[in-house]
Amino acid sequence: MRISFMLNGKKAEVEMSVNQTLLDLLRDDLGVKSVKKGCEAGECGACTVLLDGKPVTSCLVLTPQLENRRVTTLEGLGEDELMGALRDAFMENGAIQCGFCTPGVLLSAYALLKENPKPTKTEVKKGIEGNICRCTGYFKIIDAVMDAVERVAN
Repeated sequence: MRISFMLNGKKAEVEMSVNQTLLDLLRDDLGVKSVKKGCEAGECGACTVLLDGKPVTSCLVLTPQLENRRVTTLEGLGEDELMGALRDAFMENGAIQCGFCTPGVLLSAYALLKENPKPTKTEVKKGIEGNICRCTGYFKIIDAVMDAVERVAN
């Protein structure tokens, strides 16, 4: 089957099988390595991408669902001001440890801040709840997101 979709702002046309996941398409066929293969059951958030601007676990999305849609990964937001503020805040607040969950957490936080530029800590917790981090205990991640809010506001 052949599908056409936008990947990080560029048109992608791929030949794939109907039961291939977006996760496998991105990692194996398109070389997008920020999308991590974790639980493969939609529980850990390591494979989070933005589908039409909303965070989804790519291990649960089948490639036929991509037709005429927009997929954004961390690679697609390299020059984005908000993502830059999030990256800087994560580094400066010690919110990155092993790094396995970081791309998914960053994309979830990005989607939250695009929708709600001034969230409360409770809203940040809710916005990143689909991402499991075994290293930081979430306090530094939440602090980093709140720091990014302040950076963008100034």
